[in-house]
Amino acid sequence: MTTSDRLRMIGTHVARYGLVVVLLWIGGMKFTAYEAEGIKPMAANSPLTGWAYGVLSVTAFSAVLGVIEIAIAVLIALRPVWPIGSAAGSGLAAGMFLTTFSFLFTTPGWEPTLGGFPALSAMPGQFVLKDIVLLGVALWTAGEALAARPARRVALPAATLSSRDRPREDEDDPV
Repeated sequence: MTTSDRLRMIGTHVARYGLVVVLLWIGGMKFTAYEAEGIKPMAANSPLTGWAYGVLSVTAFSAVLGVIEIAIAVLIALRPVWPIGSAAGSGLAAGMFLTTFSFLFTTPGWEPTLGGFPALSAMPGQFVLKDIVLLGVALWTAGEALAARPARRVALPAATLSSRDRPREDEDDPV
């Protein structure tokens, strides 16, 4: 195995399971009052998520997000035994990161003391900016997991077989 192959293999595992750790950690934090209050300004300003505060309390909405993030992490981690489930988890993660990245545009966050755009505030700007990289990793893990799924064997109906490949009716069934 070449050095480049080894690095690619290590990078693959670090990317996938690094994403899993990030999602588990952030998902677990969603069950704390600190995190629930911390995400409220961003989620409340978003047309994609703001409506949830009319239905759920701050802590309940945060807990729902935590359950979703943990479930996505588990799906991604299942890549060795369930590649298609892992690909689905990665796709869900990509959707989640697109949603949170959109907070950059819906939550006031350009630093006025530095002249506004493109100077980002720490929250939400710098906090949300990392989602571009996480989105890329999620898309990459989705593609890698899809490529690893077992090939499907499709049984063709006998009518689609040529006469040469079709068993003759007078032959004994070897099974």
